[in-house]
Amino acid sequence: MRVSGEDVTWVLVDGENIDATLGTSIIGRRPQPDERPRWDRLVSFAARQWNQRARGVFFINASSVIPQSFVQALKAMDYEVVLLAGAPDEKVVDIAIQRTLRALADRDDDVMLVSHDGDFLDDVAALIGGDRRVGIVAFNEFRNAGYATLPGLQLFDLEYDAAVFDAQLPRLRVIPIDEFDPATFLGA
Repeated sequence: MRVSGEDVTWVLVDGENIDATLGTSIIGRRPQPDERPRWDRLVSFAARQWNQRARGVFFINASSVIPQSFVQALKAMDYEVVLLAGAPDEKVVDIAIQRTLRALADRDDDVMLVSHDGDFLDDVAALIGGDRRVGIVAFNEFRNAGYATLPGLQLFDLEYDAAVFDAQLPRLRVIPIDEFDPATFLGA
């Protein structure tokens, strides 16, 4: 049984990691507006998935520039926006997410991490157990393979499960035979 007074899911977004994977590995160019994630849908997905309130925290490296319009849009979606700065060789977003995961270890709250990065494996593993639910939201084919080895960790696909895109992305994926529909390839 959970001890906290109000159940909440913390949705921690490594935006740089998702953006880099989307642009470099999936699309191969800068995404068009309809190819960008709808971040409000991510928090809604988390709330629906675990049937409780979800709070988004979006981490941004602001060492050189602050993307004001993007920050304002995130704030309008009720995200906590964490602007970080550091030395050029510091991975400030990773450091902040790791610290946040460690702080959440002392709480009963559920956690969804939105990243492919294996730098968070140990901290995510430390959260698993008891009544806390822990999930990783990413493009499955680019998610660090170490996450699949963590028993109790729930894995979600950013496009297929969370449905945060308006356009279908040009991805190759392994299709479970029960989901295979030849009409997808043959046309209507």
